[in-house]
Amino acid sequence: MTEEKRGFLGRLRERLSKTRSTVIDSVKRVFAAHGKVDDSFFDELEGVLIEADFGVDTALEIVESMRQKARGSGVESAEDLLAVLKEDLVALLSPGDHALSWDGAGGPHVTLIAGVNGSGKTTTAGKLASHLKSRGKTVMLGAADTFRAAAVEQLTIWSERASVPIIKHQDGADPAAVAYDAADAAQARGIDCLLIDTAGRLHTKVNLMEELKKIQRVVGKRIPGAPHEVLLVLDATTGQNGLQQARIFTEALSVTGLVLTKLDGTAKGGIVVSIQKELGVPIKLIGVGEGVDDLQPFHAREFVEALFS
Repeated sequence: MTEEKRGFLGRLRERLSKTRSTVIDSVKRVFAAHGKVDDSFFDELEGVLIEADFGVDTALEIVESMRQKARGSGVESAEDLLAVLKEDLVALLSPGDHALSWDGAGGPHVTLIAGVNGSGKTTTAGKLASHLKSRGKTVMLGAADTFRAAAVEQLTIWSERASVPIIKHQDGADPAAVAYDAADAAQARGIDCLLIDTAGRLHTKVNLMEELKKIQRVVGKRIPGAPHEVLLVLDATTGQNGLQQARIFTEALSVTGLVLTKLDGTAKGGIVVSIQKELGVPIKLIGVGEGVDDLQPFHAREFVEALFS
């Protein structure tokens, strides 16, 4: 394990403290308060999981799975079922391909980054640029969030910090035109990775969703097979509202992965499990702070162990 990875795992355990002190401690209290497995134990556990933003359906599924395993194995002690719960959470969080390869098929690897304003979308683009540059990739940023001047300014700062080029137009320009020009420039310069930051969409605005689809189309016309990744950035502190946003985005776009930010700021970490279960879209990155190294690839077992540590 690298020093960087070891450091992130330490920060992950530390910064999930809000979730651990409310959600996980409540779960542990349910196990500790019941000497034996009975209906009252499962009912109480179900309530705690729902309160922790696991969502009703996900909480019911977890509890039912534990009921069946308890019956099948003859487990009578509630404490013995805690390990079963942890394994169930790992299983729920594991489906899908969580890896990001960053390798394009004969050209730049193109990633669209989408999400509502305030989710950490532009910051995610900047952090990814820094990560990729530090790993020897040539990187370009595309500032397709043309409706918010602050977004272009923010992305420009990240481009300067990471020493990577940025393609941008004037405020109010056609975002699809920016995306096309960025793809054209990346292709011409032999760039390895193009990251396109799109406008923070209000998920209720159908015309804005159509615009995102247009960006997806024009990039594909310039670089066949692009975009190779469409990452949806979600603020974990928004709970079930974040899940609703994600549903709308995944209906409009071919989302390939999720980025969950601000996990250090939420006391209801169950939303991570709920989003994975409801959408079936793999969580590819998680953020637990403002630093560049606070955005890292997601690993289900590491996350569950950090929660329960």
